[in-house]
Amino acid sequence: MDISSKITTKDLKEKKEVVEEPENGRDASTNGNAYEKNREQEADYDVDKEEEEKGREEEEEEEECNSISVFSVQLRSIQTEKTHCLPKPVTFLAFEDALGIAMVCLALCFFFLTVIILGIFMKHQDTPIVKANNQALTFVLLISLLPCFLCSFLFIGHPNTVTCLLQQITFGLVFTVVVSTVLTKTITVILAFNAMKPGRTMRRLLLSGAFNSVIPICSLTQMIICGIWLGISPPFIDIDSHSEPRNLLMVCNKSSVTAFFCVLGYLGFLALGSFTEAFLARNLSDTFNEAKFLTFSMLVFCRVWVTFVPVYHSTKEKFMVAMEVFSILASSAGILGCIFVPKCYIILIRPYENSWKALKTKRDST
Repeated sequence: MDISSKITTKDLKEKKEVVEEPENGRDASTNGNAYEKNREQEADYDVDKEEEEKGREEEEEEEECNSISVFSVQLRSIQTEKTHCLPKPVTFLAFEDALGIAMVCLALCFFFLTVIILGIFMKHQDTPIVKANNQALTFVLLISLLPCFLCSFLFIGHPNTVTCLLQQITFGLVFTVVVSTVLTKTITVILAFNAMKPGRTMRRLLLSGAFNSVIPICSLTQMIICGIWLGISPPFIDIDSHSEPRNLLMVCNKSSVTAFFCVLGYLGFLALGSFTEAFLARNLSDTFNEAKFLTFSMLVFCRVWVTFVPVYHSTKEKFMVAMEVFSILASSAGILGCIFVPKCYIILIRPYENSWKALKTKRDST
């Protein structure tokens, strides 16, 4: 019994092992198949994902192409049909520009130079060179030159209605005072010389001071011209889109070119009259004869503004405004330099000639 039972138990174990081995083989084969299926599914998923990404990229490229084509079509329609406005930068002669900074520096330099010369003349107001040829007119001329340099600031910066109205009016009135003062000084030189000759007419005119009415009369005439200009066709802000295709130029339109040249022509008429009288009186025998200096100053003034007219019409953009500012500064500086710099040279460098004793000695020698 024991032997047979042992045999049977051995046989059963062997059979179990034999049965278990094919079952384990089946499990391994099934596990391998499942792994392969998972690998295949993952590969299919990656392929699908790549295809989706490619499809998205293609869609984005198509959208970009469509947007570019739509924009080009819109741009063509804008250019051909002119149904839309493309924004353009607005430009003007600003204080921050290099050209604007240069003009401002020039104006300030000449302004302070005029102030210094005015201080020198006030300090030496009792000397012969300052008292010669009407001391009061000398101070009027120096004081009127100050706003001439300052009025150039009205042409620089962002234009507005007030500056557009003040630009040409201030320029016309201030320069009328300056040129009419030079004209009055020229008349004074002629009257002072002719008063020494026999006869009472010139002496009466000199003593009466009737020539001093030249300044208010000339200024009133210019005010009437400017008033007519403002009443009929005042200046206004304008956008110039033709001078530069890519930019919009903001300028003060003079509105009436005829009125502007009437103001400029009246100044030229006064300057030409002053130049003619000063030229005729340049050889008068006077110790401190200003006629030569007045002649040169009016020659510079006329030369600047005669050159201004063709150059102004040939320039574009902000250079047109800069040309007008430069003409204002150059003509004012010409008057200041030609009339007052030689006198300052005698006052500061050669003071021995600026005394009553030297004046008397010079008269006795002649």
